[in-house]
Amino acid sequence: MKVPCYDCNTVTELGVGFEVVNFVCPACCSLYVKQDDGQFKRKSKYKPNKDGFAFAVGNKGFLKGKEYTVTGMMVKVVGRVHLWREYILTSATNEFVYLSEVNGHWIFLKEIEDKYDVKSHPRSLEYKEDNFNLYEYCDVAIETAQGFFDFSLRNTWIHMVEYIRPPFMVSIEKMDNVETTYLGEYISKDEIRKAFPSSLLRYQTGVNVVQPFYFNLSNTAIIFCLFALLIISSNWYIYKDQVEQNVFSKEITFDRYNNKELLSDSFELKGGSAPLTIWVSTEVDNSWANVDIALVDEKTNEETHANKDIEYYSGYEDGSSWTEGKQSEEFNICGVKGGKYHLLIKPQKAPEDVRNNVMKFKVVWNEPSNRNVWLVIIFMIVILVIIGFARFNFEKRRWADSSYSPYSE
Repeated sequence: MKVPCYDCNTVTELGVGFEVVNFVCPACCSLYVKQDDGQFKRKSKYKPNKDGFAFAVGNKGFLKGKEYTVTGMMVKVVGRVHLWREYILTSATNEFVYLSEVNGHWIFLKEIEDKYDVKSHPRSLEYKEDNFNLYEYCDVAIETAQGFFDFSLRNTWIHMVEYIRPPFMVSIEKMDNVETTYLGEYISKDEIRKAFPSSLLRYQTGVNVVQPFYFNLSNTAIIFCLFALLIISSNWYIYKDQVEQNVFSKEITFDRYNNKELLSDSFELKGGSAPLTIWVSTEVDNSWANVDIALVDEKTNEETHANKDIEYYSGYEDGSSWTEGKQSEEFNICGVKGGKYHLLIKPQKAPEDVRNNVMKFKVVWNEPSNRNVWLVIIFMIVILVIIGFARFNFEKRRWADSSYSPYSE
């Protein structure tokens, strides 16, 4: 079809397989009405769309498995404040689908046969056993348009009711006493760009009416629960037969081992990783002692060192006594796995300390701790709480422009 514009002398040519009722010149937005004799007569003129469209009339794109041609474009407005752009796409078999874009977010819509009585604007409706909640109803005006249309645009007001169940929506439009129902689905910007590589896409801002949240909270909770169950089960299976094991207990004298290494007997640890707890005590008094302990893996000769000072001081000052430090210490070598080991122990005391001569040791391979298991579980719970809070705020933003928000204060 070739249509000349008598206002700007532009000729628009596009093969369309449907009956054209109105034509709007893409160059100057002059509105033409088809006459009984098949000719187009200019009736009025729209204001040009100052922000432009993402596509041009005649653009072709491959979307949802089919090739479509952009045959018409409109800007719809509510109260001259809220506006969105709508694109009519036509397939080779004259199937119409629609793309709606607002603030860089896109919705793909198709006409469905379902009919609903929404005169009283019920708060919900059911589509394929899913409940959709009322988002808004309003009267919509067409602010500007371009392209070929199979319906009349002149002085047209559209009564629209929207119900949502993100990422889907049911939109019911009534125009010239003809009511049409559409099923919409949120579509990503990347999918639009892939379908129409030459399109001019706007940056996304805000939260769209059917934009899905970034995480599926229910599925995430299920995955975390299964993961927690797996951790708890694995931890129980690995450590079910493991008990506390005393591996070394000895009392040594400084006159024999001061600043010298003591080699312990070999011992074998059987089971999963667990901390090795070391108790050491010596009767220091206004003095200090030190011990360096190396745990030696007899298979790899790898050494794990731990060093601890033992200090105890006391006195009397300003009419009161005081103490600092203590005569015993407890410390761990963490994550000791099963294997064959021995200890290298090197004690040391202050040279001026002639009273203290004994240091006592006790080394125990503990029952495994569940601390790490619970830390992981607590971490997952915290993540779920954060996601839940983020989703709550996301939904509040989604419903901010609706008169039926469930988040109204």
